[in-house]
Amino acid sequence: MKPVAKIKLPIEKEMELFEKKFRESMTSQVSLLNRITHYIVNRKGKQMRPMFVFLIAKMCDEGNVNERTYRGASVIELIHTATLVHDDVVDDSNRRRGFFSINALWKNKIAVLVGDYLLSKGLLLSIDHGDFDLLKIISVAVREMSEGELLQIEKARRLDITEEIYFEIIRQKTATLIAACCAMGAKSVNASEGQVENMRAFGELIGTAFQIKDDLFDYGDTAIGKPTGIDIKEQKMTLPLIYVLNNVSEKEKRWLINSVKNHNTNKKRVKEVITFVKENGGLDYAEQIMRSYQQKALLLLSDFPESPYKDSLMMMVNYVIDRKK
Repeated sequence: MKPVAKIKLPIEKEMELFEKKFRESMTSQVSLLNRITHYIVNRKGKQMRPMFVFLIAKMCDEGNVNERTYRGASVIELIHTATLVHDDVVDDSNRRRGFFSINALWKNKIAVLVGDYLLSKGLLLSIDHGDFDLLKIISVAVREMSEGELLQIEKARRLDITEEIYFEIIRQKTATLIAACCAMGAKSVNASEGQVENMRAFGELIGTAFQIKDDLFDYGDTAIGKPTGIDIKEQKMTLPLIYVLNNVSEKEKRWLINSVKNHNTNKKRVKEVITFVKENGGLDYAEQIMRSYQQKALLLLSDFPESPYKDSLMMMVNYVIDRKK
């Protein structure tokens, strides 16, 4: 059994019902919109975010979920989908999960409007049912995701960003939505404020570890095969590179910055950068930091009684670290 299927086992019934409710939450009077949302729903990914919502709700409330949990998961998925549709427009990307993106099939104007529609659907789903506490959680996440993207754009012009800024960017861009899923799950079953905060922190730790793992993929390893160097080509500042930039001589630092800035399309030079980062401990350092986030996340689960939901969440933490793609 694949790891994700194993993680999903204790919430299989809830995920099936969620799928049905999620489809219903997308319906519109406009047939063009229904065609597009049907296309989106049929090309969904692993659905890790709703899984976090259900697993945490059930862990916090002795295996129970309620309508608020389903709405919370739907809101997260609607808003997450909206951000992906908008991201593809911003990045001028024609593919998403191996399929054509919305903007590739229906052009940018329609893609932006579909993203806006999904965003408003998510907000109204909370407002119509008076879930203002859940709405606040997701609204903060959307604000932070936008700030994180803009912070990255602002700092991308300068390649000497600090580790502190790097962690702030990935906290906002990647970790904040997973943190919202986890807080949402706890909040939907009226967990204590302390538990909600702990689960938010748990999600943030996992989200950060997830991004560091993505950074490491760019350098390849025996399991994945060849390094891709895509982040270097796109001049993205990742943790292994930042660490090495801050721990080599001025001359080496100038060579690295010049390579990433001016020779990022030269395959030979990109390969040299990858080798240099590896030889100077960049990957080992990033791996060590990622493992420390993993341990902190597992520690936050230790106060909860044993349950299949807790086991699945622990598997999820380990899957984020050990996944092969």
